[in-house]
Amino acid sequence: MQEGKLQYVQNYVARDYLHVTATEPLPEGRHSLRFEFEVTGPPDIASGKGAPGHAQLYVDGKLVGQSDFPHTTPLSLGLTGGITVGADPGAPVAPFYEPPFEFSGTIHNVTFDVSGDVIKDDEAEMRMIMARQ
Repeated sequence: MQEGKLQYVQNYVARDYLHVTATEPLPEGRHSLRFEFEVTGPPDIASGKGAPGHAQLYVDGKLVGQSDFPHTTPLSLGLTGGITVGADPGAPVAPFYEPPFEFSGTIHNVTFDVSGDVIKDDEAEMRMIMARQ
């Protein structure tokens, strides 16, 4: 969260910051927040680049931000790298903030799904079908 908006950033070997930001501020209250990454091509390991893909942010099941990432970090996030939630206790992922950059709200639950399956939202698909008619 920065400036009231949900965000995701990945540091690609300190040369590129892959970043997606919600288009609207998060209203106060309890919400379900989700980041999805859909792989759109193969990695280019020989060039040091992981798979490209489509990054999406959701608030309560509604798409609020999206970006195409031309590549990702291949193989590993580094010795001290990883995914953090609620604070960034080490070196900052990006120069956009100062650590520890602690979230001041309450985090009730965190789920990491690395199955590779994109989450299916039947209600959203039905709304898209109805909007086309």
